[in-house]
Amino acid sequence: MRIDILTLFPEMFTGVLESSILGKAQEKGLVEYHVTNFRDFSESKHGTVDDTPYGGGGGMVLKPEPLFRAVESLSAEKKPRVILMCPQGKRYNQKIAEELAQEEHLVFICGHYEGYDERIRQFLVTDEISIGDYVLTGGELGAMVVVDSVVRLQPGALGNETSAVTDSYSTGLLEYPHYTRPAEFRGWKVPDILLSGHHANIERWRLKESLRRTLERRPDLLENMELSKEAKTLLEEIKQEKK
Repeated sequence: MRIDILTLFPEMFTGVLESSILGKAQEKGLVEYHVTNFRDFSESKHGTVDDTPYGGGGGMVLKPEPLFRAVESLSAEKKPRVILMCPQGKRYNQKIAEELAQEEHLVFICGHYEGYDERIRQFLVTDEISIGDYVLTGGELGAMVVVDSVVRLQPGALGNETSAVTDSYSTGLLEYPHYTRPAEFRGWKVPDILLSGHHANIERWRLKESLRRTLERRPDLLENMELSKEAKTLLEEIKQEKK
């Protein structure tokens, strides 16, 4: 996978892309990152990339020329997914991460200022993504979140290939509780079932605890979810236990 990031602040990405799973994925040849300052594509000798909005109003608007030139300069065998990080975009979730993880080439546009010239939305980008219902200073932090969630899904990126499969939201449910040694810490014990070695019972416990955690913290996720017969039975058990 190739990931291009267009930003006015490329230095923000240095530590992030070179660290942890993201850095190791590039070392393994699973992904390559290219961070470009799109100010370099400005027609102005001063590197201007924004201007005042037509019709008046506060703030500055990013001009179309630098961004169109920057995207068009990228060598690609086929048109990449061009993602605009924007608070007006589709709210990001694990399903979108899994979809983007199948792509060969992603381009992220990280804006600043008041907004984008509308022609960027209409004729340049393929996707608009928001990581939540709040506003950040720019799109850089949002792009980092999306890149991290996509790269970790690349085969070989994680040390344990089952990790991404069982993560919260990957199954539609929140993940079950985890425990490790010691078996008892300050009087708090690991559930006996996890020490039993009975794998079928452990899997049933994990499914039940995933359902319990989802019901308690994100009941909205269960509203339209198609549950297996076993999951439905366990969910009813949980509801009865709460009474």
